[in-house]
Amino acid sequence: MAQLKYLSGFGNEFSSEDPRYPGSLPQGQNNPQICPYGLYAEQLSGTAFTCPRSINQRSWLYRILPSVCHKPFEPIDSGNLVGSWNKVDPNPNQLRWKPFPIPPIQNGPVDFVQGLATICGAGDATVRNGCAIHTYCCNSSMDRRCFYNADGDFLIVPQQGELMITTEFGKIAVTPLEICVIQQGMRFSVAVTGESMGFILEVYGTHFALPDLGPIGANGLANPRDFLTPVACFEESPSNSTFTVIAKFHGRLFSAKQSNSPFNVVAWHGNYVPYKYPLQRFQVVNSVSFDHPDPSIFTVLCAKSAYPGTSIADFVIFPPRWAVAEHTFRPPYFHRNCMSEFMGLLSGRYDAKGAGFMAGASSLHTIMTPHGPDAESWSQGAHCHLKPEKVGDGAMAFMFESSLSLTATPWASNVSCRDLTYHKCWEDLTSHFQHRER
Repeated sequence: MAQLKYLSGFGNEFSSEDPRYPGSLPQGQNNPQICPYGLYAEQLSGTAFTCPRSINQRSWLYRILPSVCHKPFEPIDSGNLVGSWNKVDPNPNQLRWKPFPIPPIQNGPVDFVQGLATICGAGDATVRNGCAIHTYCCNSSMDRRCFYNADGDFLIVPQQGELMITTEFGKIAVTPLEICVIQQGMRFSVAVTGESMGFILEVYGTHFALPDLGPIGANGLANPRDFLTPVACFEESPSNSTFTVIAKFHGRLFSAKQSNSPFNVVAWHGNYVPYKYPLQRFQVVNSVSFDHPDPSIFTVLCAKSAYPGTSIADFVIFPPRWAVAEHTFRPPYFHRNCMSEFMGLLSGRYDAKGAGFMAGASSLHTIMTPHGPDAESWSQGAHCHLKPEKVGDGAMAFMFESSLSLTATPWASNVSCRDLTYHKCWEDLTSHFQHRER
């Protein structure tokens, strides 16, 4: 993976210009009558103009041609993408999938957009409230094609394969154990070096933010300095070239042709940007006495709802950490939740599940569906000798947690890798109730 330069911080006011064209960023104003080098000024708004300054997001892009220079959009096949849940049958059962299959290259090239499939979701992009969870399974790079999501933000979690993501703001190299957020409306293209698979959390009507730390204090969890934003790096259009712009709009795909590169931004400034984050930089907080706190202590990013303390979706990870709690059942507890939980395993072994939950696998426990450790994990957690130990060494699990009642799509319910025996992992749990002698 190429070594790229980045700007450090979360929610900052950034500025960047391609070093090949010094002075391309206007000084002292956003929209001069004539921009340096004859560039066009274009604003990309991520929030309403009148949002409070503390949450207002926008960036100014200085580009060779504005993004409006394209032919009309036409609908195209949306494949396994879903944006409406009204006609999807609900299923309250525990659902689990083995790793989603990557199409072999000998069967033909499949790029990032062609490999998108929706697993579950809830809400409505047209009223800007909701979320969806997708997988991508691809084997080829996007060639003269770019994509943007008019419905919401993408939080991309690679499980297999490195991604080189070209955006209007610059290039981002993303490897497994890193995440990347491409916010609403930002155009990007994905290049891969081979078979690639991962997961995507999409949120409508809000943007991801760092969780409040409360009594934890000023430092901990995901520290702002570890988030990385690309630097300006534009590309010009070869003569007689044609680019395809693919839009996701109301859950469906549309495409348009244009003769100019969508990545012709020579300079930019603002706080509405794409970014990545290395998960191994997460500072874990845990119990040093007894019991263990709720998994919200592992929250990396949250997409807040209108209800205080409740998110449309949270991105949570379970990285390697020390467990030292005394006289405590240390694996995750049995649980029924007013939130939906989508789990995935990026690497290693998850401490609440045995061999059935391998790297690349995922599961969905929707609202009030009971879940917890399987019989083998419960037995080990209940009877092991407690001593300080490293939990999840070499492992990384994640969770997309939502306050919405997530519904699995027909594709996800019927895909060949669905584990129809998932419920059996709890069948060996037996009663240990000790009756009182009368």
